[in-house]
Amino acid sequence: MHETYRIAYRDDHDEAALDVIGPGIHFFNRDQAGDGRHQRLCFALYAPDDAIVGGLVGDTSWGWLHVDLLWIREDLRGQGYGRQLLAQAEDEARRRGVKHAFLDTFGFQAPAFYQKQGYVVFGELDDFPAGHRRYWLKKDL
Repeated sequence: MHETYRIAYRDDHDEAALDVIGPGIHFFNRDQAGDGRHQRLCFALYAPDDAIVGGLVGDTSWGWLHVDLLWIREDLRGQGYGRQLLAQAEDEARRRGVKHAFLDTFGFQAPAFYQKQGYVVFGELDDFPAGHRRYWLKKDL
């Protein structure tokens, strides 16, 4: 008997689908590349009143630090907090045995900031978003 499969669009995050797809790719990747020892990483910047005013979110796996998000409240930019957050994330990654880091950023965000921290561009995508450029950068730790 021939079974028919179907594809259905979901505009919400279907938890049942995520519960199958996420582990499915995780186990496939592990079988192909070994256990990446994936660990999340988060550093928050706190104001004197304990409000979060910035931070860095990322993860480490397969010997790489991935910086997913780095944001500082606009009035606090240019004061060294971004540099400190990035340095602390890199230090934690080194403590975990990580040797490299990568991230992506838009031209209107902070490619020059990351380059000042030793990151080098290894990829670019023009017109993403329209009229702008997206950059991928890496650094040896």
